[in-house]
Amino acid sequence: MAMLSNPSAKYRPFPQVPLPDRQWPTRTITTPPRWLSTDLRDGNQAIVDPMDAVKKNRFFDLLVEVGLKEIEVGFPSAGQTEFDFISSLVKSGRIPDDVIVQVLTQSREDLIRTSFKSLEGARAAIVHLYNAVSPAWREIVFRMTPDEVREVAVLGAKVMRDEAARRPETDWNFQYSPETFSTAELDFSISVCEAVMDVLQPTSEKPIILNLPATVEAATPNIYADQIEYFCRNLPNRESAVISLHTHNDRGTGVAAAELGLMAGADRVEGCLFGNGERTGNCCLVTLALNMYTQGIDPNLDFSDIDRVIETVEYCNQIPVHERHPYGGELVFTAFSGSHQDAIKKGFVAQEQRNDELWRVPYLPIDPADLGRTYEAVIRVNSQSGKGGFAWVLEQDQGLKLPKKLQADFSKHVQRLADELGRELNAADIWQVFRETYYVKVDKRRYRLIDFEETRASDGTRLFAGTIDVEGKPQSVSGRGKGLISSVLTTLKQTFGLELEVVDYVEHALGTGTDARAATYLECQTPDGRTVWGVGIDEDVAAASVRAIISAANGA
Repeated sequence: MAMLSNPSAKYRPFPQVPLPDRQWPTRTITTPPRWLSTDLRDGNQAIVDPMDAVKKNRFFDLLVEVGLKEIEVGFPSAGQTEFDFISSLVKSGRIPDDVIVQVLTQSREDLIRTSFKSLEGARAAIVHLYNAVSPAWREIVFRMTPDEVREVAVLGAKVMRDEAARRPETDWNFQYSPETFSTAELDFSISVCEAVMDVLQPTSEKPIILNLPATVEAATPNIYADQIEYFCRNLPNRESAVISLHTHNDRGTGVAAAELGLMAGADRVEGCLFGNGERTGNCCLVTLALNMYTQGIDPNLDFSDIDRVIETVEYCNQIPVHERHPYGGELVFTAFSGSHQDAIKKGFVAQEQRNDELWRVPYLPIDPADLGRTYEAVIRVNSQSGKGGFAWVLEQDQGLKLPKKLQADFSKHVQRLADELGRELNAADIWQVFRETYYVKVDKRRYRLIDFEETRASDGTRLFAGTIDVEGKPQSVSGRGKGLISSVLTTLKQTFGLELEVVDYVEHALGTGTDARAATYLECQTPDGRTVWGVGIDEDVAAASVRAIISAANGA
C-alpha cells in the first residue's frame, strides 16, 4: 500500500472555529503558567518498561528540584504497583508543603474511590477525572449519545464530591478533562464542563481545573488557540475555573499549540520533560519554559544543570533525549559549518566587549552557560568547518589566539586531516596536528633549543649565546643583533646558513597570575619568498620568542 495520489478521498481538512474577532494573535506571553508534570503518569504509561518505585522516586525528586509545584504521580486504579507507589509517597512525608500531587481516574465509581483511597493522609491533592466526549469516541468506542456521555461526567463528579467530603482532613482540589476536547464540538464540551461545575460548585477562591486536552493533535496550532479562546469566552462562571492545556505532538506542534493556547487565555500547562508521552509525546515542558526564558520571562522552573536533568530522564524513561532536541540535545549549541563558526566566534568576542548583559550571539538563542553547558562544544570541527572553527577549539582548549593569517595557514593542515580521517576532529586531534605543523613540543624537529642567555654589549647590541640540538647533537651557537630576535636570526644565518626575515610578530599571555605563560607567533619569509610560521610557548616571554624563531627554522 502506498500514499494516495488524492488524499482528500480519505482525509478531510479540520474545520475552522467560528471566531472572526479572535484576540489571541495580538497577545504575548508575559508571565509563566501554572505547570504540571505528567511524567509519572502520561509519560510512564508510554514507555516500554514502566518505571519501578526506585525510578519513580528518583524522577519525583528531580521534578521537585527543578521547581514543579503540581505533579501527576500516577493512575492509582491501573494496578497495585501504581497504587502502592502513590500511597507510599503520600505517607513518606517526602512531598514538600508547597507541592501538590495529582492522580488520574476515569469517570467510574470504583476507580474514583480507589484514587481517593491512594491519597489518604495527604495534606492536599488534586483528583483528575476524565471521560472522552468527541464524536469518534462517543459513536465508535462507547456507542453513547451526547446526553449519556454528559451523564458519565456528572456521575463521576458526584462520586468525587462525596469521597472528598468523607476525608475533610485533606485539602481536595478537583480537575476535570473532557478528553479528546480538540476533536469534539466546542459547545458540547462547554456543556459537559458546565454540568460538572454544577455538581462541584467551584468558586473563584476554590476553582476547578478544566483541562482541555489535544488528546490527538489533529489541526494546526492556531485552531487549538481558537478552541481555547472560544471555550474561555463562552464558559459560564469562567472566574471559577483554571483553564489547563494538555497538548500532544502528533503533528509536531505540541509546544506551539501550548504557547498559542496560553495567548488564548489558558492558565496552566501539563506536559513532560523532553516531551515524553504517548505516540509522538506531550508538550515538552523544558522547551516551553526555556522559550519563555529567551523572551525575558522567568518560567519558575530551573534547568541550570540541564545535563543532570537529562541523565535522570534518560535513566528513568530508558529513552534517549535526541541530539537535536531543543535546548537539551547534545548538538543544539554546536556549529560545524565554517560560516556559522565564524559568526559565533565574532559574537563571543563582541559579547565580551559590550558593557551590558544583553545576549546577542549569532546562532545561539540562549547562552549555553545558563543551562550549565560549557563553550568548548559550541564549535566543533569536521570537513565542513572553516578556520574560525579550529581556532576557537584551540583557544578554548589551549588558550592560543592565532592571528588571522596563521589561521589561514593552519587551515589546510586541519582540512587535510579531516578529509583523511573522515570524522569530526576533537581538541586532541587539532592540538596534535598544530604541534606537528609548527614543531611545538614534538620530537620530530631538526633544531631544538636547549638553553640560552642574552647579554647587552657596550655598543647597545644584543648577544645571543646558547645551545641548540641539531638532529640529536648539541651545538653551541652565538650571534649578535640589535635585539633578541635579530641576534637569533643572525645566529641561524651564520651557523646554519638559514636566512629568515620576520614579517609580523604577535604575542599574548596564556593564563593569569603566577602560572601565566607567553605565546609568540612569528610570520617569517625565506629568501625565495616562502612564508613560514613559528610558534613559541614558554613561561618566559623572551624564551617564547626564541622558541618561535626555532619553530620557523624547522618549518623552513
